[in-house]
Amino acid sequence: MNLRHIEAFQSVMLSGSTIAAAERLGLSQSAVSRMLGQLEEELGVRLFVREKGRLLPTPEANALMSDAERLAESAQGFRRHSEQLRLGGFKRRLVRVAVPNTLAIEMMPAVTSAFMARHPDVVVEVLSRFYPEAALALLGREADVALLRLPVETPGLRFVAQIEAKAVCALPRGHRLEAKEQIAPRDLEDEPLVLLGRRNGPGHAMHPLFQQARVLPRVVAEVDSVEAGLQFVAAGLGVSVVNGLVASYCQRSPVVFRKFVPAITFRLAWAIREDAPLDGLWKSLASLLLDSVQSTAVAHGYATLTSKNNSV
Repeated sequence: MNLRHIEAFQSVMLSGSTIAAAERLGLSQSAVSRMLGQLEEELGVRLFVREKGRLLPTPEANALMSDAERLAESAQGFRRHSEQLRLGGFKRRLVRVAVPNTLAIEMMPAVTSAFMARHPDVVVEVLSRFYPEAALALLGREADVALLRLPVETPGLRFVAQIEAKAVCALPRGHRLEAKEQIAPRDLEDEPLVLLGRRNGPGHAMHPLFQQARVLPRVVAEVDSVEAGLQFVAAGLGVSVVNGLVASYCQRSPVVFRKFVPAITFRLAWAIREDAPLDGLWKSLASLLLDSVQSTAVAHGYATLTSKNNSV
């Protein structure tokens, strides 16, 4: 038994599947399943059972989870300490934030600059993560602050602030719809559409709206990030409907944004671990992240802060 076996066990417990655990660990599903089998053989207990296609932990697995968390936390602390030494020696500290890739590119340089002015002895690590992976990064102590999509069913997290963002329609400059203040599904009839997030993004929410309007969307491409969608739009391949909070940071692109109706709402939250220290570096970073959202997404009318922790 080694640390990777413990990490595989913990990841499966947190995510509920070997597929999600494999994505988080950067391994194949078969490798994770093999490590679980090896761990069960060495421990002499059954850790998981399958019921109706779902992987469920046994009572023994639940009992061992707290021990696995302590071991993983100690290992993460060891890695973090070694990373701090690699990045700058004994006096430098490290803070990590997990955000979608578009925000890592468009939002985080300015936030990091402001943070470094406050804390010149601290190294900032920006992790590009999809929302589910960002939650796992928080729980696995790979990140100190993360932007998550609500609802989040994973226990052990605390929300610093909650945000409601509206979908906007991205158009290439000079498009025939640019003169309109808002775009509806009927406006997009026969328009080439770059679809973003068919499973759980705006693409998923748009489907019933197109059905109600009796419009058959003409999908020409599907992408998994706002950055990719806007690049397709800028290249003249079509129009797209994207998260307004993320779009508010992309005003320099050769793309214009218009309100999309009926409204599609994205519920998001800046989150930390439940056991995060009250005086941790995350507090200063979270404050700057909220200031950025307020001055960009909220100022453009693309999002609202629906709640905020008074400690930030």
